[in-house]
Amino acid sequence: MALQHASSGQVVQIQDGAADLSQFSSIALAKTEQLELIRLVMPAGKAMPEHWVKGEITFQCLQGEIEWTAHGRTVTLRGGEMLYLEGGASHSLRAVQDSVALLTILLRD
Repeated sequence: MALQHASSGQVVQIQDGAADLSQFSSIALAKTEQLELIRLVMPAGKAMPEHWVKGEITFQCLQGEIEWTAHGRTVTLRGGEMLYLEGGASHSLRAVQDSVALLTILLRD
């Protein structure tokens, strides 16, 4: 069964205190023609190899610690920090600690 996306005005639980952070998960919370919101749970050591998306993104680390590599350098995001990345920019990431993040993608044709 497909996951129901959030509707306009609906409250969405992003940080679930009971969530198992030792298992990777990627859940699309909402999606429209212009925007996609994804909740990521990344256990320590989980990596996403280099890739890119067409649209601009914001990546908010809600809990834990995640290393991002883009534009030839690596930065570490901790809970409460956010990264912006222009569309088409290659990047990779790796969870240093069990982490929860919110990814926003501006979709383009």
